[in-house]
Amino acid sequence: MPLTFHWFLPTNGDSRHVVGGGHGTPVNEAGGDRPPTIAYLSQIARAAENLGFEGALTPTGAWCEDAWLTTAMVSQQTERLKFLVAFRPGFVSPTLAAQMASTFQRRTGGRLLLNVVTGGESTEQRAYGDFLDKDARYARTGEFLDIVRRLWDGESVDHRGSHLTVEGARLTQLPDPVPQVYFGGSSPVAGEIAARHSDVYLTWGEPPAQVAEKIAWVRGLAEKENRTVRFGIRLHVIARDTSEQAWAEAVRLLSGFDQETVRSVQAGLARSESEGQRRMLALHGGGRDGLEIHPNLWAGIGLVRGGAGTALVGSHQEIAERIEEYHRLGIDEFILSGYPHLEEAYWFGEGVLPLLAARGLWSRPGALATATPAQVPFAAAS
Repeated sequence: MPLTFHWFLPTNGDSRHVVGGGHGTPVNEAGGDRPPTIAYLSQIARAAENLGFEGALTPTGAWCEDAWLTTAMVSQQTERLKFLVAFRPGFVSPTLAAQMASTFQRRTGGRLLLNVVTGGESTEQRAYGDFLDKDARYARTGEFLDIVRRLWDGESVDHRGSHLTVEGARLTQLPDPVPQVYFGGSSPVAGEIAARHSDVYLTWGEPPAQVAEKIAWVRGLAEKENRTVRFGIRLHVIARDTSEQAWAEAVRLLSGFDQETVRSVQAGLARSESEGQRRMLALHGGGRDGLEIHPNLWAGIGLVRGGAGTALVGSHQEIAERIEEYHRLGIDEFILSGYPHLEEAYWFGEGVLPLLAARGLWSRPGALATATPAQVPFAAAS
């Protein structure tokens, strides 16, 4: 299967330094360097579109702008790019969510993808009025996705479950196409939900051996459900013409992490209920030494950022090789980001994607065959 690449919309702000946030940690001051205005996010989205990315992930949480509203606005500034909208099923009824997705598809020409985030931090969930524990939240997610998928299939749904109840639920207009569902999670219950309901299982950027174990685990669970699941990975990226240039940029980013910030962020992340976050923390242990945990895989981002904490770092050729290595394991979709997101999209899009195309692993989405030239790179937001 050819590779698919997605970029990231930094709705928590952007910078030439790493912007923190997520999993109970606040956005750091760097997020104000380039505020997440619609103008700036649209600039990133248009760059990603013209460079050949399939879509763009937009995060969810108290630390960033709302993903549904933001992508609805940015979608009007783009033509082909899809939007992988992260949302938490406990915050909205399944019938309304199914209707919102259907509306989004009609208003954008079918450019919605859904990243279902169960929610790993009880403190943040409670701020939104959700007082279920983690296992109960996953159980509710399973009920939610069952209802939503039945509605998208045109059924009239009556459901009375442990967490959700709907009666006579039905959509007057069905989504076309039905949005693909992306889902991640490293706990046993997360694997079960992914096997039953996801189209694409997502993992954060762990070393290949650990990723291979996850793929085998979820694939086995999906086979028991008579389903086939695709696999994707979430990574940051620092791509340059030479390896020396790329690692110099990693060192520059690391030099911006003062020790007190690292200590504070790590203390907050240590309280996370997320198994995936625990695995991210284990990759670096809170220290600055030994951060290259696999050739060209750097765990430095995770010192000051929750969630995805690893980056592919190296020459364009080296990063293409690492991507092919993950692809051989079964990874077909890559969700990437970098600081700043505008400039790094060009480094990767102009440096790595052509190498992957030459290897027969990637081709530009068809609509780009007659696309206008990309926006001038490296233009900062006003």
